Amino acid sequence: MGRGRQKAKATKQARDIKYYSPSTDYSALQKELGGTTRRAPSHHTEIPAEPDYSAYEDKYADQFEDDDVDSRRIG
Repeated sequence: MGRGRQKAKATKQARDIKYYSPSTDYSALQKELGGTTRRAPSHHTEIPAEPDYSAYEDKYADQFEDDDVDSRRIG
């Protein structure tokens, strides 16, 4: 098949796909999308508790002085 015939065939196929409109069964679509009104229970309903980091809070605080932090503040 030559390039002209190949291009014409591709154009025809593209046009067929572009303007193709199958009949839609809206009642079947509604059943599929709607399903039941009951929702499945979620396995992640509770928010996990944050770990206690208080043991690590002041572990390295003695290595740093607060004066250095205050001198870098603007304003």
